[in-house]
Amino acid sequence: MHARAMALVALLALSTPHAEAQEGAVKLSLSHFMPSSHPLHKALQDWATSIEQASRGTIDFKIYPAQQLGKAFDQYDMVRDRVADVSLVVPSYQPGRFPIIAAGELPFSISASVAGSRALDAWYREYAGNEMRDVKFCLAFVHHPGAFHANRKIMVPDDVKGMKVRPANATVASFVTLLGGTNIQASAPEVRTILEKGVAEAVTLPAGTAAFFGIDQILKYHMDAPLYTSAFVIVINKAVYDGLSTAQKAVIDEHCTSDWAARVAAPFDEFERAGDVKLRTESSGVYELTPDQLALWKRAAEPLRKEWFDTVRKIGVDPVTAMDGLKDQLVRQNAAY
Repeated sequence: MHARAMALVALLALSTPHAEAQEGAVKLSLSHFMPSSHPLHKALQDWATSIEQASRGTIDFKIYPAQQLGKAFDQYDMVRDRVADVSLVVPSYQPGRFPIIAAGELPFSISASVAGSRALDAWYREYAGNEMRDVKFCLAFVHHPGAFHANRKIMVPDDVKGMKVRPANATVASFVTLLGGTNIQASAPEVRTILEKGVAEAVTLPAGTAAFFGIDQILKYHMDAPLYTSAFVIVINKAVYDGLSTAQKAVIDEHCTSDWAARVAAPFDEFERAGDVKLRTESSGVYELTPDQLALWKRAAEPLRKEWFDTVRKIGVDPVTAMDGLKDQLVRQNAAY
């Protein structure tokens, strides 16, 4: 019996709390492209801090904001190649590379950021493993709907013809081309520079981010309509994830969920909604669309939906099933336009 008791004591000594205390700590780099003063930085900090706490300090993050490790357009490949361990990615910064998730960017599809993020994330999990096979997909979210900002009112689709526009994403870029405009590619932090230089004369952004980068000081008119959303994802280097302990993987998995997608989106959403109020209060150039004008925009956007159907069909995805699945999630979360 004495030997048995000694064996039991030894077994208890190897129980979970002690094993976790001895577990090898890892330090992970988390890269993103927004300034550290932007709410997305705080959202990512909160996500990382929660992981650090849940892992009992065995996972530690160092965050690199403001494109310190690489350009916004390169964030996905940076994680694939382990320039960064974890990164915030805008998939459509690389047009055509991630066509499935682009469904979340089709105009007049998603009406709300937080609930829409939960819906998009839940839907995209079925497709992420294939479309983003180079990395470990963590979560997806969208920002508060955005619209046009320019030095003249853009009331109807025909008003875009001949304009030089910085589009928010690849879907909006296709829309601008469809309407006869010219696309000027630039990440969000670079928008003010291209406007000041006259390279672009209009941009698409949600209101808070437009004010954050001082776009309201350069451009006079701001469309108040939920024209589009942009999709973001957090991805992790596969080898890094595979190298974690079972307990550490469980912590990461607990933070790669649809609920966490909504939590990451929440401060961004609050910030953008405050931007809406700020523009309406401080700018005389905010304008709404009439129901007839809005109907023209919806009709003009229909070819984008057909284009999405054709594109995903070519890569072996049933577009009807996929779109119905997204619509179902959006309706379930009360986030459908």
